Amino acid sequence: MDFQEYQEKSRVTAKYPDVGDTFTYPTLGLVGEAGEVADKFKKHMRDNGIARPSQLSEEQKQELVKEFGDVLWYIAQLCSECSLSLADVAQMNIDKLYSRMDRGVLGGSGDNR
Repeated sequence: MDFQEYQEKSRVTAKYPDVGDTFTYPTLGLVGEAGEVADKFKKHMRDNGIARPSQLSEEQKQELVKEFGDVLWYIAQLCSECSLSLADVAQMNIDKLYSRMDRGVLGGSGDNR
């Protein structure tokens, strides 16, 4: 599945207040889901002594896949709300990162380097 197909298919499942003209609900959802990802990693560290991805079991990875998917869903909805293509956002991000790499400023600071 590519990003365009994901964005189109996920949009059908978007059921929240003011869908089509809001960024509040999907932004709050994104932050909440990102927090759930962080919480999973925190609990793996605390409860299982896991500090590296290579230490995760397949079952633990599958639980993370669910959380990553939720994060992706909210990003796709934010793109849709703003009439942006998720595929274009992904391509522009790669272009930006490769440009920074080519110019030796991957490790710098600031948005427009």
